[in-house]
Amino acid sequence: MRLTQRIVLNSFVVATLLVAIVLVAVERRVTERVRAGDVVAGTPTVSPETDELLAAVRRDIVVAGIAALLVGVVLAQVLARPVARPIEELRDVARGLAAGDLSQRPSRTIGRGEVGDLADALRRLAEQLDTRLQALQGEEALLVALTESLNEGVVAVDARQRVVRINDTARTQLRLKEPVPFPADYLPRDRVLRDALTAVLAGQEAAPEEVRVDERTLSLTARPLPDGGAVLALYDLTPIRRLEAVRRDFVANVSHELRTPLTVIGGFIETLQDDELPQPLRQQFLTMADASVRRMQRIVDDLLDLSRIESGGWLPNPTTLDVAALAAEVIAPLAAGAASRGVALTPAVGDAASAVYCDPTAARQVLTNLTENALRHTTAGAVTVFAERDGEGVWLGVRDTGEGIAAEHLPRIFERFYRADPGRSREAGGTGLGLSIVRHLAESHGGRVRAESTRGVGTTIAAWFPDAA
Repeated sequence: MRLTQRIVLNSFVVATLLVAIVLVAVERRVTERVRAGDVVAGTPTVSPETDELLAAVRRDIVVAGIAALLVGVVLAQVLARPVARPIEELRDVARGLAAGDLSQRPSRTIGRGEVGDLADALRRLAEQLDTRLQALQGEEALLVALTESLNEGVVAVDARQRVVRINDTARTQLRLKEPVPFPADYLPRDRVLRDALTAVLAGQEAAPEEVRVDERTLSLTARPLPDGGAVLALYDLTPIRRLEAVRRDFVANVSHELRTPLTVIGGFIETLQDDELPQPLRQQFLTMADASVRRMQRIVDDLLDLSRIESGGWLPNPTTLDVAALAAEVIAPLAAGAASRGVALTPAVGDAASAVYCDPTAARQVLTNLTENALRHTTAGAVTVFAERDGEGVWLGVRDTGEGIAAEHLPRIFERFYRADPGRSREAGGTGLGLSIVRHLAESHGGRVRAESTRGVGTTIAAWFPDAA
């Protein structure tokens, strides 16, 4: 029931009681006066004329009372509306504010007085709430932006062990997709992580630890919150650990690669110190020592080249090259050796790949490394230096009919010192760095490399160089 209706109903009830009281009092007073008049006139009983008069008076009183009530109801309706309308408006505004709609404001048409003061107070309250909410939303947005921009994963857990905040980095690290809030039991079942979370939720300090989640190594820092919750900070150490492993492998591989020729040279020098050593044997040992020295020199040169490329000390100066001339230049010094082994060394340049946009030195080194590598692993058949167009670039590569590479080795052949067949590669004179140099040279041009091989059929290795912009 609306406020106006309640006011009218209450007014009607009050008016009805008042009119009833007045009518009863008037009717009683009139009846007493009329009867008193009859007694004075000497009439012992009430005459019929008196009864008719009293009945008429009663009818008039009833009609007047009903008319007064109707007029009172209409007046109450008219007078209650200006009072009830602003109160109802203030009620609707208060409900809207309570529901979160801070755009609600009382109208300026509400008059002065207590209701007007209430409207002004409600208006100021709405403005203050709106200002504070905007400030809180700004702080929330800033906090979210800062949290999401971190390279660290951040997980906030409340006192009821629910995850109430988690950034995208932490979701990726912990492989979580559940919307917040969700139970902390959804976190990985790593013992170190669980122990740290339990400790900080109990208000204790937890020392930084390393945890393993799937294939990731994460540095975990856990801190308690004043309200009984906890914050977990996760930093991905996987790239660092991978680099440390690569560095260890690199040092071990370099030491291994250099130790063999150094051992050979040391043995030969010790043998050559014997004055009674025959001259033909002396010459043979010197030749073998010279080969070992040259092998170490090639390893050192390749390492220096690789270091310059990786560190940015060498930058490509690309230009448009004639692929046919480039292939002929690479094949010329190797053709005789290939022919003596019964291997056909030929070029195959596609019509759409007659030119490539590449640094001349890098292009020659890429094709030379790939061709020499193919010849080392091909004892019969053919080695083809090819060029093929692919989209907005050209593939420069070499295809052979050698023994091929097992599928498990293909993803790693571009790593430094990685060999699918270490013994055979060293015997053939390879340093284990050629394919790594090829990959870095292609990537320095914004390109990429690919390798395809089938055991017993052959291998195809190529580098893709994009066209000039």
